Amino acid sequence: MIKKMQLPLQTLNLILGFMVWVIISSLMPFISEDISIPPGKLAMVTAIPVVLGSILRIPLGYYANILGARIIFMTSFILLLFPVYFISEASTMTHLIIGGTFLGVGGAVFSVGVTSLPKYFPKEKHGLVNGVYGIGNIGTAVTTFSAPFVAAQIGWSPTVKMYLILLLIFIALNFFFGDRHEPKMKTPIIEQIKGVAKNEKLWLFSLFYFITFGSFVAFTIYLPNFLVSNFGLEKVDAGMRTAGFIAVATFFRPVGGWLGDKFQPLFLLIGTFSIYTVAAIILAFMPSMGLYTAGCLAIAVSAGIGNGVIFKLMPLYFNKQAGIANGIVSMMGGLGGFFPPIMLSLIYSVTGQYSIGFMLLSQVALASLVLVVWLYYQDRLALTSEVFNSTGQGILVTDVSGLIKTVNPAFTKLTGFTEEEVLGKQPSILKSGRQSKDFYNGMWSEIRAKGMWQGEIWNRRKNGEEYLQWLNISAVKDETGEDVRYVGTFSDITQK
Repeated sequence: MIKKMQLPLQTLNLILGFMVWVIISSLMPFISEDISIPPGKLAMVTAIPVVLGSILRIPLGYYANILGARIIFMTSFILLLFPVYFISEASTMTHLIIGGTFLGVGGAVFSVGVTSLPKYFPKEKHGLVNGVYGIGNIGTAVTTFSAPFVAAQIGWSPTVKMYLILLLIFIALNFFFGDRHEPKMKTPIIEQIKGVAKNEKLWLFSLFYFITFGSFVAFTIYLPNFLVSNFGLEKVDAGMRTAGFIAVATFFRPVGGWLGDKFQPLFLLIGTFSIYTVAAIILAFMPSMGLYTAGCLAIAVSAGIGNGVIFKLMPLYFNKQAGIANGIVSMMGGLGGFFPPIMLSLIYSVTGQYSIGFMLLSQVALASLVLVVWLYYQDRLALTSEVFNSTGQGILVTDVSGLIKTVNPAFTKLTGFTEEEVLGKQPSILKSGRQSKDFYNGMWSEIRAKGMWQGEIWNRRKNGEEYLQWLNISAVKDETGEDVRYVGTFSDITQK
């Protein structure tokens, strides 16, 4: 029973963590009426919670494997009681910065669930499970939508204090219903870091999540004030529209995970970054409210699907180092939400518009599209290489003049010749002398006529021992039909 509760419980935990994480940005239109904040510092104050919320994802993901999700969630919510109360009593910008820094714990809990939940489900469901957990992103929408409405009735300070009650409730829920017997992994953190740091896929996934989750967080922070200042919307209206953006992105996250279970995940990322590139260009021209809404919704859909797909890929490539790998990738996603608001603020202060920032997003998305395509073909080459190296049959590849270009490990095992000893030489070094010249002429005539030949042939190992092969030779042709290389596969059938 307790194990079945972990997905809904941890998803609700994430919702609360994200609700707390964006308190300041959601209530900033109200807070700024009581606390003087220079325009140039506004983006910094709202983005500060993202910093710790990103960096802490590494240790929280690691310790989720060591201690279990129950302990980490409870501890995180206990720690959040202090900054939430401190912010509710804030009277200066410095107070907001200090309290906001520690609100980052709310965003850091993301790496706990993506590390813990796959332990409860088979691999073919990891995309959907992590996608459902990612619905916790809706916590930012809940706060963005409800907090301004409540603050308009009772004031922003009492609104912040209401979160203390929610935190206490969830501390109790995790104490009673968290899994005390979750499987633990105690690989030292340095060993885990060494195990993943040299894997180029970790850094590619970090870049992709930097864009998809980073843009989700950045738009969550950036939209409320932008819609008020640039389109003249009411604060509550701006909050509702931002909540709509968050809701769309959050809904499409499990959709992305589910699609990643059903289809090739890298193909889905290709589509994601294609949409990003076009949508960001639309936003760069600062269009009418209608087109601006369409561009934002396209970003929301892409962000949601991309977020779900990336955490479908993570368990496939980093099963044994899930905690630290998830922590690093999710940290980069969080940092992706920190820098864009600051960058947009600086660009606006210099140019008086946001167009350059959105054009930069489109270029980064385009570069990511190219990298995903490259990664897809690298995976295909790696798969081909694995098959080539692991097959039990000997394989040799020659060019059209008959010079050996490559052989596989099984070739060395069967013949005794190493790759270095045969590269650039003719396959005739394997001849036993038993077959006549007419035999070889007939074999090559059939290859040229039919594109292949197969049959029995006596060959000689390096040590001089003769053995009977079953040999298959195939011609590889180019698009014009000309032979470009020959592939021979063989096995020892002497004892058969």
